[in-house]
Amino acid sequence: MKTTYRAMQVTTPGSLELVERQTPTPGAGEVLIAVEACGICGADASDIDRADPALNPPRFPGHEVVGRIIALGENTPSIWTVGQRVGVGRLGGHCNECGECRHGRFNLCRNQLVVGSSCDGGYAEMMIARATGLVSIPAELSSEEAAPILCAGIATFNALKKSGAEAGDTVAVLGIGGLGHMALQYARTMGFRVVAVGRGADIAADVMSLGAHRYIDTNTENAAEVLSAMGGAKAILTTTGNPTAVSALMSALAPEGRLIVLGLGKDPLPVSTSHLVGAERGVIGSITGSPFENERTLDFSVLAGVRPMIETMPLERAQEAVQKMRSGDAKFRIVLTMGDQTNAAQRRPDKTGDRPFG
Repeated sequence: MKTTYRAMQVTTPGSLELVERQTPTPGAGEVLIAVEACGICGADASDIDRADPALNPPRFPGHEVVGRIIALGENTPSIWTVGQRVGVGRLGGHCNECGECRHGRFNLCRNQLVVGSSCDGGYAEMMIARATGLVSIPAELSSEEAAPILCAGIATFNALKKSGAEAGDTVAVLGIGGLGHMALQYARTMGFRVVAVGRGADIAADVMSLGAHRYIDTNTENAAEVLSAMGGAKAILTTTGNPTAVSALMSALAPEGRLIVLGLGKDPLPVSTSHLVGAERGVIGSITGSPFENERTLDFSVLAGVRPMIETMPLERAQEAVQKMRSGDAKFRIVLTMGDQTNAAQRRPDKTGDRPFG
């Protein structure tokens, strides 16, 4: 095992710096992971901008992490072994002690680590992780493909399961980016009538190929009017943090329809109480999910052929990759890789891994 490893740390809020650290030793109930891939999520930008400048040592961002276990701490469950390929998402491991854990709601654990924010993340060649946060990776997925599914994938997959929509119902996805492009694929394979709502004609072809039956370009059409003319949406999944855009679409909810909020915004979301009460519509939030739910999402992705559209960049170009994500130029997820790999477009499964599908 190497005695040192490279990582990108938030030296000052908003900027990343390549550093070298001593290889850590996992504590009780922890593992040390040799990172192979780490997706770049919109939440990373907030972690980088809001990092505590007094933190010593500075934080490593990143929470769509896939790698191999290279060391085990004491009392680590026997299901985890050295050499096994695992992942870690935004939720870094439940405590097994709080009230939510005792109810089995591990994704709502009150003492959960937030990877890349309250603990170091995957913009690094190595990473310490709680065993309770580990996700087993199917053999059919490459590490680069699996990484975005650990956050963008499970967030949208679980949200659609909570939507109340049934096969044949109209489901709209507002915001076609890292999360939205996954939501379109899951919604199509779940049997919904899928409507994508975005801005600009440049993504129209991609949106249709990802599974949408209809694309509404808000530059040229009124999305609420179009959806209402279609009978309304049983569910609207919003990945944007723009409350104005979200509010403008709520009138297109069908009776008993649900707005599922995934995108975080700084400003309050205006909601008409008469609109909610009059047709028993609802607004709910949805947070990623537990490690078990993450494994279900990965398995469904293998079964249904759902894959993120990615481009890869090496670890040392993390600052450039984050800036590209911020600009909206990424189609649709950037994944950092460790080692010398050329910038690529979309990658397919390499048929290697540790957990067969099933």
